[in-house]
Amino acid sequence: MADKGMICNETLTPQESLAANGRSFYWASRFLGSRMGKNSARLYAFCRLLDDMADDDIPDGPARLACIKEDLAAGGTGNDPAFGTFRPFMIEMEFSPAVLTALIEGLLQDQADEVCLVDEAALLRYAYRVAGTVGLLMCDVLDCQDANAKAHAIDLGIGMQLTNIARDVLEDARKGRRYLPGVWVNDMSPAAICAAADNPDGADSQKIARAVGRLLLLAEQFYQSGAIGYPYLPWRAHLGIAVAARVYRQIGVQLAAVDYAWHLGRQVTSQSAKLWCSGLALGSLFTRALSSHYMRHDRSLHKALRGLPHVS
Repeated sequence: MADKGMICNETLTPQESLAANGRSFYWASRFLGSRMGKNSARLYAFCRLLDDMADDDIPDGPARLACIKEDLAAGGTGNDPAFGTFRPFMIEMEFSPAVLTALIEGLLQDQADEVCLVDEAALLRYAYRVAGTVGLLMCDVLDCQDANAKAHAIDLGIGMQLTNIARDVLEDARKGRRYLPGVWVNDMSPAAICAAADNPDGADSQKIARAVGRLLLLAEQFYQSGAIGYPYLPWRAHLGIAVAARVYRQIGVQLAAVDYAWHLGRQVTSQSAKLWCSGLALGSLFTRALSSHYMRHDRSLHKALRGLPHVS
């Protein structure tokens, strides 16, 4: 998920939540048009509330999240006020309860006292749950009816989440979380990652930097697969999602430019960088116009995701 500040997101309108918490997505939403932009903000705001509940940033958050999961399983009418407000929109958009449940399961995974993912498969399954699911839900928001688009939507969400993890290595470690696969970093603990940040030239810090580089290379595979799916979208949705992907991917580009200096904290994209990325995204519309066929999805990307909703 994107950034969030010290605010009560439950009191914000969807547009206010998007502007406050997801600057990259807020920028990209301007390209979607009024209806799809508003619906995207409504989905984002609800996903942000779920994330806040998982992190216990609002009262009784984890308990409320469990209640929403139960309602989804039972087809309930919404015992939680946030879910009760969201449910008519869920029905209107025909969001899959199974996909929303998978999202909640990923967020609940973060409730452990210490989160340490074992390997790349665990990383990809986690990224599917907290972000690939959002890609699937966005298909409904963006009037994308072709089932073939779903695999690419999953991949774009995963690519963005891997970038998010690369950006937040130190911040996550301070919360007791290590999303970098243990096999990449010799099972380093979150505490050890925090200690390594104080010695950037040390062996542990360099090992983490190499893992961040590896993570961003993996993200590139998923971004490329996500981009293959743009032509399934209406042209305006294509542009908006292409802008969002380019702007978010830029975080990884900037990390690479400083030799994956994860210990320096978050990279942020400037206004000029957003404009540059938007121009690059615009170019994908020309590629769309020249293309006469759809490229087949690389099913090997989903080997670790078998059994999850809309994964074949």
